Amino acid sequence: MTDRLSPLDVAFLCLENAAPMHLGAVLVLGTPAPDGARAVAGVLADRASRVARLRQRVRSTWLPPGGAVWAPAADFRAEDHVRSHDLGGGDWQDLAALAGRLMGEPLDLTRPPWELHVIGGLDGRRSAVLAKLHHALCDGAGAVRLGLELIDGGSDRPDQHRTADTGTAGPAPQAAAATAAAWPQPVLRAAAAVVATAGGMLTDLPGRARQARSAAGIGSSVLRNLRLPQAASPLVGTGSAARRLVMLRLDAHDLRRIRECHGGTTHDVLLAVLSGALRQWLQALGHPVDDRPIRALIPVSQRARSAAGGGNRLSGYLCELPVGEPDPVVRLHAVRAAMDRNKAAGPEAGPGAVALLADLVPPAAHRVLTPLAARHPSLLFNLVVTTVRLPPVALTLGGAAVQEIYPVVPLAPGHAIGVAFAHDRDAVHVGLHTDTGSAHDIDKLCDALQSAVAELLVQQPSALAAQAREGSRQGSVMPPGQASRSVSQPVSRAPAW
Repeated sequence: MTDRLSPLDVAFLCLENAAPMHLGAVLVLGTPAPDGARAVAGVLADRASRVARLRQRVRSTWLPPGGAVWAPAADFRAEDHVRSHDLGGGDWQDLAALAGRLMGEPLDLTRPPWELHVIGGLDGRRSAVLAKLHHALCDGAGAVRLGLELIDGGSDRPDQHRTADTGTAGPAPQAAAATAAAWPQPVLRAAAAVVATAGGMLTDLPGRARQARSAAGIGSSVLRNLRLPQAASPLVGTGSAARRLVMLRLDAHDLRRIRECHGGTTHDVLLAVLSGALRQWLQALGHPVDDRPIRALIPVSQRARSAAGGGNRLSGYLCELPVGEPDPVVRLHAVRAAMDRNKAAGPEAGPGAVALLADLVPPAAHRVLTPLAARHPSLLFNLVVTTVRLPPVALTLGGAAVQEIYPVVPLAPGHAIGVAFAHDRDAVHVGLHTDTGSAHDIDKLCDALQSAVAELLVQQPSALAAQAREGSRQGSVMPPGQASRSVSQPVSRAPAW
């Protein structure tokens, strides 16, 4: 069995020349590891060596033209992919600076495309781990699955995907063995690929017709939604590989209160919070906010919960963030309506399904067209906003508690900001991945995110607002996130250690 990269996986490889296309996550270990960061690095290397996908590299193929397969890396050593750093008592800003610099360094695609960076000396005794995985290797849901293989308890499971991932098979019959001895292996592989491709095309003609209709529908929708980016927009990247990573924590209790007061989903609330924060940030930079909405591409996983393996199984929604609307509740309702329309249409239609369109394009076409498309990503959307669901259980790594996980979305070519949310039990952790050459005053965007949450908290329906006022008159202590919280109240970006 050949483990072939899908056309979408190949597209992510083709984007690498325009920008580093790896996703990532920063895991903050809330308690010191028993034997320090070096012991954590040893644990990670040992567990990574047991994961079949992490032992493989990308190898180009002749058939199909421009394609690629996963092949075992003959010289693989897990220790070469796990690196250690020491902050020497550094603080949160030092951790973010190092993680941002490391995210700006491309992965070596001649080797298995991943790295783990163990960062010790945080705040004296704590440590963190930065994971980097190329987008061709996995999507966000796949990254969570791979990550769980490295967490305590995850590596105890048998390597269930060894055969599927490595392409090994059982003993061949005698006739096949004799044929293999008579013909060179490259010739056999090429002949098998031709037969498989031709057979697949003949047996799946109805499916290919459906794919053609789907591609035409998505493609026409994409063309109708193209527009020129705003001149000198802070959301347009410079093309520099220099990166900055900013991490902050939002209180899940506050977000639930907003959702309960105004309806929608937690994801709707997060998009409304982001809309309000972008409005404040753009205004602080002196950039107009009333000209047009900001378009966010929201990846949607097409991976079944029980599905194994790597690669990308993605579609997406295109959502307009109403930054021109001054009323925070109206912004939330607008976001909710836009997302309801997306969900009603489904993830297999509309301009946001551009990932599905990419998966229908032959790999050879990606080698030519994808680098060209990478020059103009802002024609369709301004930023990527992704959400990662973490398992609702306590996690440990090398005996140390994993207290916080901050996801990092790859920064699309020509974009200045990528936004990733991770839902935990008590918090939503936010990773802002930015192009240092264009995303100015990004700290103001962090403050604006916190302010946008507070802004929605004080906009409560009349009954709840009356209860809040009554509690204030009686001198009762208001729970966190109630109407007494001021929009202008200073907030801290420090983690809740």
